[in-house]
Amino acid sequence: MTPVITEERIRVRYGETDQMGHAYYANYLFWFEQARGAWCRERGWTYKQMEELGYKIPVVEAHVEYKGEVLYDDLIVVKVWVSELRRASIRFDYEVINTSNDKITTKGYTWHVLIGESRKAVTMPPSIREWLTRDPSQHETVL
Repeated sequence: MTPVITEERIRVRYGETDQMGHAYYANYLFWFEQARGAWCRERGWTYKQMEELGYKIPVVEAHVEYKGEVLYDDLIVVKVWVSELRRASIRFDYEVINTSNDKITTKGYTWHVLIGESRKAVTMPPSIREWLTRDPSQHETVL
């Protein structure tokens, strides 16, 4: 099955760059998080709603591969999709495209584990699995 990709557009702010004017490496993880939030909202739910049900999906592993430049005031597109869904975990994959040259500048992924109120991994209940496998075209985006 081909994953449905969500695209989040981000303008690189001055404070997100280093002394050389390049996007600071750690900010990519913030941009991944912003794109994941957009991915959820596009499917009609939010992290906050999941937390209100007593569940969280913390990052337990992150990988970022830098392939090109992103500079101050560049407009980037962060593409995000689910590449793997297991009993109690989910992997999101990312590509960052710099719209100034339409090149992929960064690739990465994050692994998340579903935890309950005990803060231990739990098997995904059917309702959460349904949220994570929704087709965004069948749901209204949460703003």
